[in-house]
Formats: sequence, C-alpha cells, structure tokens
Amino acid sequence: MERLEIQRTEKEKLQKLEAKDLERRNEELEELYLLEACFPEAEKLKRDSRLLSQWKHYTQCDGSPDPSISQEINTFISLWKEEANETFEAVTAKSKLVLNLIEKLKLILLETPSYDLQEKNIIQYQGSILELQELLHLKFNIATEILLRQASTLADLDSGNMEKVIRDENVTLYVWANLKKNPRYRSIRFSETQIGFEIPRILATSDIALRLLHTHYDHVTPLGPVPTAPQEHTSTVTYFGKDEVKSVEAAVSKDLQEEYNEQENESNAVHEEETKVDEQGGIEGQTSSVQEEPEATKYELEMKLLSETVSAAQLLLLENAPEKPYFSEENEVDLCQFTALGGVHHLDILELPPQCKPRKGWMIVEILKEGLQKYTYPPETAEDFETENAFPPIEVMLEVHENVIFFENPVVARWDAEGKHWKTDGISNVSYKSEDRLITFSLETLGPVTLIQDAHVNMPYQSWELRPLDVNKVLLTVTTVFTEIQIQIKENLCMLASIKLNDKKHSSILEEKWMTPVSFIIALKEAGLNIFPTGHSHFYVVINYKLPLVEVKAYRQMALLSSAFAFGWSKWNTVCDSKKVVFQVREHLPKEEPIQNPNWTLLMFSGDRAQSLKINESSDAFSEALKEETEFHSTLYHMVKDFASKEAMKKVRCSNCQFVDSVCHMLLSTRLLSYS
Repeated sequence: MERLEIQRTEKEKLQKLEAKDLERRNEELEELYLLEACFPEAEKLKRDSRLLSQWKHYTQCDGSPDPSISQEINTFISLWKEEANETFEAVTAKSKLVLNLIEKLKLILLETPSYDLQEKNIIQYQGSILELQELLHLKFNIATEILLRQASTLADLDSGNMEKVIRDENVTLYVWANLKKNPRYRSIRFSETQIGFEIPRILATSDIALRLLHTHYDHVTPLGPVPTAPQEHTSTVTYFGKDEVKSVEAAVSKDLQEEYNEQENESNAVHEEETKVDEQGGIEGQTSSVQEEPEATKYELEMKLLSETVSAAQLLLLENAPEKPYFSEENEVDLCQFTALGGVHHLDILELPPQCKPRKGWMIVEILKEGLQKYTYPPETAEDFETENAFPPIEVMLEVHENVIFFENPVVARWDAEGKHWKTDGISNVSYKSEDRLITFSLETLGPVTLIQDAHVNMPYQSWELRPLDVNKVLLTVTTVFTEIQIQIKENLCMLASIKLNDKKHSSILEEKWMTPVSFIIALKEAGLNIFPTGHSHFYVVINYKLPLVEVKAYRQMALLSSAFAFGWSKWNTVCDSKKVVFQVREHLPKEEPIQNPNWTLLMFSGDRAQSLKINESSDAFSEALKEETEFHSTLYHMVKDFASKEAMKKVRCSNCQFVDSVCHMLLSTRLLSYS
C-alpha cells in the first residue's frame, strides 16, 4: 500500500509539472523564436557579404576576372588560349590565378544556400571550372613539350640524360629524358628525393621521356553534385518594394512546416492578446501606427520567411540518402566511402620530341603539329615480341604529401579515362614506409594515380565537448579512435587549434589559420581530417540514429547557449530512442579557472521538451526519471535558465548572431549526436 501511495504521489507530481510546462509553453516558444532570429539575421549578413565581395572585386580593377560573370571568365580563357610558347615556370605562375578562380567558383557553389542557387548558375559555374581545369592541364603539357625540346642542351654530364625538377606550392614537375638509351640505366631517381621509376629494358632503349607531374590539387575526380533544395523543402524569399508587398511562395517540408506552424499558432496567441490591449488604446493610437506598419510588416514577413528557409536548409544538411550508390564495374572506387588525398600524380611515358640543333648561331627545332605525344606501353600489338614477359609492370616510388595525414596505409588508385572513375586494379606490389612517407607500387600502364583513404576512418567519434573560451569564442573538441581534433570558432570564422595523434601533438599547416566554416571544412577534409559525415555516411558507419528535426533543434539551441555553457558527450545518448538526445551541460563562464571534476548536469531533449535526468554518467542503468526539484521545459534555453546565473544568461542574450550561426553550422556538419 505504501509503495502504491508513493507511485500515486509521484504520478500526481509529474502531471502537475506537465500541466505547468504546457501552461507556459507559448511564452517559452515565443522567447526562443525571438532568440533564434539570429539565424536569419546571420544569413542576411552573409548575403550582404557576398554582394560586398563582388563590389570590392569590381572596384579593385586588378585585371583578374570575376569568375561568377560568364563574359569575364570566358574572355580570360580565350585570351590565355591564344598565348603561345609559355615556359613551365610561366604556366606555374599563371596557375596561381587560375586555381584561385576555380576555388572561388567552388566556394560560391558551396557557400551559397541551395535556395539562392539557380540551375543555370550551377551549370555555368561548373562549366567554367571544367574549362579552367582542362586548359591548365593543356598548358602544362605544352610547357613540358617546350622543355623536352631542349633536353639535349640540359643533359647531365655524368649520365648523358636530362633530368629536371621544378617545384612550386601547387605543383611539382619531375621529368627525365632518355637521350643515351643505355639498356643498363633502368633505375631512375630524381636528385635529392626517393621519387623515381624502375623501367624495363625495352623502355631503357627507347626514345622516351618520363614525366611525373604532381598536382597538389585534384582536377581529375569529377565534380560532385551541388545540393539543391527540392521544391517541397524550399521557401522562396521575395524582396519587397516600397509601394506593395509582392506575393511570396513558401513551401517548407511537411515535418518542419507542422512544427513551425505549431510554434507560430502558440506564439500568435501572445500577439493577439497584445493586439487587444492596443485596440483599447483608442483610434488615435491606431492612426499613428498605420504609417509605420507597412515598413515593419514588410521586414517582419521577410525575416519570418528567411527564418523558415534557413531552418529548412539546416534540416536538409542532416538528410540521409535513401539508397547506397551502385557501381557497375568491379574495383571501381566508391567516392562516397573513400576520399582522394594529397593531389594527383600524373605519370606519363612521352615520346621524345625532335631536339634543338645549333646552326650558324641559330637554334633550329622541328615542331610537330600534333604536339606532345604519349608513348604507348605496353604496345597495342606485340606480335614482334616472343616472350610473354616482354612488357613487365613499371615500378613507381612516390612521396606522400607532407600536409596530408593517413591514419591507415594509403590505397593506390588509378584513373580509368574511359569509365571516368578511379579503380584499384592493375596495381601490384604495394608497400608503404610510414616513417619515410614513401609508397612503392607497380603499374601495368602509366596514367594518373592518387592515394585514397576511408573517408570515415575517424567515425564514429568516441566523445566530444563544446566549451566557451571567451566572448563569442568556443572550443570544439572531437575525440576519435586515432586522433583528438580541437577547433576554435569565433564570429563567422573557424580555426584548427590542435591535433593529437596517439596522444602526441601533431603540427599541421592549418593551425592558427582562420577560415569561414565552409572553407575550413574543405581544408580539413583535404588534410585527411574528415569528421564531417555526408548523406551517404550512414551506409559505412554504425551510427546512433536520431530524428533530423530533433537534432536540428538541439544544435540550434546548443549554439545559442554556447557563449556561457559547456556541452559534452554522454554514454546514455546511445541508449535512449531516436526521438530523444541526451548530453551533458554545465555553466562555464570563460573567465573561470578550469575545474578538475566539473559538475555536469545530464539533459534529455525531444525537440519539444527538455528535462534534467536523475541519473548521471556513472549510474548503472538508464532511466528517464526527472531529477529532484527540477521541472519540464519546452526548450533547452529555459531548461538551463533554471540553474544558470544571471551573468551567464546575459552573455547568451548578447551573443553575436554570426558566432551562433557558425557554431550551429559546425554542429550540423559534425552531427555529434548521431555519429558519437
């Protein structure tokens, strides 16, 4: 009887708390709606920034084209095509501008929200990227031909063959010309490196040149699809004129629309009460506000639509692909599972062009109309050769790029020009010396090769923490099986603070470099530090699935609170169902001294209800029981407000909108609650 009485009392207590939560729900959602106005405000600032950068480029008049304007980029391409006889050094110098234009176009496609990108613009930008990539490679080929014409004048005195190495920050050329055709000279090593080839006898006696063009970028892998918002997910924002409000089309995804309509209906109740009070103020008050109303209404409607559009776009970031990619060919590299790192090594056997010959103070050279020609190895017809092993594989030695981290032995992939994809067949005898960063392998035929790594080698994460550092500045720490990555976020910028490999600090070229979130994510991926799942990642990683809408709401509110509160991983997040997330939280004012054993509070959030849990991280079993002397709340913001200091809440309300948006973007990109 006593036990039943206790249960009845507990049930009544919970019912009262639930009723209290429902009673103040409208008020809490209204306050949260006002706080979350920082997201559309940040989006407006980003739009203004994009327009400002275009204007700055226009006013600079530095001679470089604006890649987003088709006439300018087409003129640039046409003029460069007409330039002839450029040396490799000249092309390398010009490549800096070309690579910068390509990077700008890629950033436009990635940074511009899907609802602001038109299909025709995507086609235009991707077309310009491909044209620039193809023209740059063509220019390197022409410059190589010009260099090889002078091979005899650049020959080494000892070997009699020509060897040349040209280094630059974006590209490195290794070229060797076989002038002596010595059948015993089959081991080629470029000076001061371990890079080189072991060639068969037939090549050692042929009129050939070997070229290794290492581009530190990847212009071979096809461009990925640009995410576009489907019609049912988008909300088209119309800018309003002075005289009239133009019609606005708003079609937000069903689940998001229902959720936000619910919030709107609840918040409208508050507005209606306020309106009734205003009406009682008399006709005079109404008349004075009529003139101000159109402007205010216009701005409110614009921001409301932008808020819905931003929310829908954030939800799309967490959308999982329904089907795993299908590959028809065996040994084809799945670029959803693997990623190419360290650029591309273009390996070529070239026919040695006619050499320059001095004649009466002049240099005479025969220029072939067809230009630089590749030497076919093995030949298409081998009738004249009796032995089966007349054309053995060519051994290649490459150095792994110093700025790239491989957590496992890299896999070598070759480019299949016909199928337009990377493949792992035709490659044998692969060995990797991690201390020397040297990889050796044999190829049946030369062509572009790259090194690939599992894109999900650092997923799922083991733990994570988001901690305030200063005003509008936080530190995000993600711990994986192999590494600990620390990321600083301030205003609209991110920076790699530190990396640890096997509990030892590892230096990186990216440290202390502030970048926008999108540029930062690209840079980390290219360095091999991928902690950013894609829509296909759930096919390759065992994840802790959470409803996207619950995740989005949690990340948005965590970002809002991140100026004064630390958040951390909880083991109980894997135990609760997909409709709820569990994490640790504590107040952490930046000026505080670090606490050895901080007192964390365990919170559970379902998207529309937050509560403190009675259990802690060291408890034996999971329970959703409410912590004593706490209440239910409709938002995380109001939940932490119950135990927060006034100073902490003041910091939260004074947070910079761009900072909150950047923190939210990083949380959405890492998906800590699903991938830990």
